[in-house]
Amino acid sequence: MLSQKNKKSWQNPWFVGMIGVVVTAVLVNSVLIWKAFHDSSTLVDHEYSTKDRKSDTETIDDIQAQNALGWKVTVKQPKILILSTPGSYEIDVVDRQGVAVSGEMEVVAYRSSDADKDFAVPFKEVSSGKYQGYISFPLKGFWELRIRLKRAKDVFEVGSSKFMVTQAQ
Repeated sequence: MLSQKNKKSWQNPWFVGMIGVVVTAVLVNSVLIWKAFHDSSTLVDHEYSTKDRKSDTETIDDIQAQNALGWKVTVKQPKILILSTPGSYEIDVVDRQGVAVSGEMEVVAYRSSDADKDFAVPFKEVSSGKYQGYISFPLKGFWELRIRLKRAKDVFEVGSSKFMVTQAQ
């Protein structure tokens, strides 16, 4: 009887195995706790309490102002986006009546898993209400675009759905 008759616990394989499991669990948890305190999360804005803080009424006013504008944005992007290869984007903006909207456009490429790699690209207005620009994504994975158009005091913002950037094969 290997484990039942053995009176020296340090020589008992069951005891040694259990101690090994406990020590391993403590070490793994210690490493994870250390990593949580030393690596900054990219999903949380560390300035959330001071940056762009608005009251509920200001937020509702912004939403109502944007809805009152009623601008419609159409984005034409490449079907396949390849890492570090500039892709041509065309963005059309019209108001409720279908009249082209002129202004200054900036497009922010947003990657939820790595905030350090977010970047903004100014787009040129090639004709009334038609904007063009090139975006080269530095990392593969899922990205989103946030389009911001300013015309005098009017600011219109809209986001795209997520899309995939792949590596060249």
